[in-house]
Amino acid sequence: MADYLNLFTTVQASGPVHHGEALGPGNSPRTGQPGISWLLGKIGNAQIGPIYLGGLGLASLICGLIAFNIIGMNMLASVNYDPIQFVRQLFWLSLEPPAPSYGLSMPPLNQGGWFLIVGLFLTASVMFWWARTYRRAVELGMGTHIAWAFAAAIWLFLVLGLFRPILMGSWGEAVPYGIFAHLDWTAAFSLRYGNLLYNPFHALSIVFLYGSVLLFAMHAGTIMAVSRFGGEREVEQVLDRGTASERAALFWRWTMGFNATMESVHRWAWWFAVLCTLTGGIGILLTGTVVDDWYLWAVKHGVAPSYPTTFEPMPDPALTSGVAK
Repeated sequence: MADYLNLFTTVQASGPVHHGEALGPGNSPRTGQPGISWLLGKIGNAQIGPIYLGGLGLASLICGLIAFNIIGMNMLASVNYDPIQFVRQLFWLSLEPPAPSYGLSMPPLNQGGWFLIVGLFLTASVMFWWARTYRRAVELGMGTHIAWAFAAAIWLFLVLGLFRPILMGSWGEAVPYGIFAHLDWTAAFSLRYGNLLYNPFHALSIVFLYGSVLLFAMHAGTIMAVSRFGGEREVEQVLDRGTASERAALFWRWTMGFNATMESVHRWAWWFAVLCTLTGGIGILLTGTVVDDWYLWAVKHGVAPSYPTTFEPMPDPALTSGVAK
């Protein structure tokens, strides 16, 4: 007999498409006619649609498309509107923030103005989408855990592009829009402030990042391992512990002496994921505003050793120019 809902689904349940629960007053109608996809059924639910877009979703998509198009047109202009070069150099193209000399003022469009306009529309798009996830959860009678987990990611996004640049007094501190450009910014940021690896909040963020991956792998592996006993029907297992739940609990109790419950493992995973971006955002916000050099901070607090001086100290030429020797 074929296993139901295992790693590769061999049996797909089929029946009439479901249009969803009735919408309350003040809601827009759902969009599209639902259908069944055999290919999607191999990796998830076979039904596609309908989707609820609503006013917030529509506003989010419009703002996001405006930001995306401004970035794309600026990148295209940087290669003289040559589509071949645009494709060849796409990974190296970017929309850069204004120069530090402009501070928090509005620069000309071609000198960072477009960057600020993109930031405005992109932030609006993300916030509209967050409000949409919150309202959909409330409408369905769900908890708002998804919306607040999304808010943790938005916190890091706003720290990088809004909060820290304001505290530093310059939009030039923001992250450029581009693939390699933002990776270069990350490397330069770490070097500029004495190695970000000594930032304790960055370290916590990495702990929660790797911890999230570990929890996800452990939980997913456990559920698939007991799916032959109905382990994927987790709600039933929470209410009435059966063979699958008992075997999963025994496995972890025997291998590491402790086991999470079918409910608590999801709380662990949620908090690890949320704390990854929360602590990362705090670390970025403190960099340059409170701590100028994380290596020297680590030496001062006994975290890192003080390396011996290899070369004689060299004065900064910019500070000694014009001084008679």
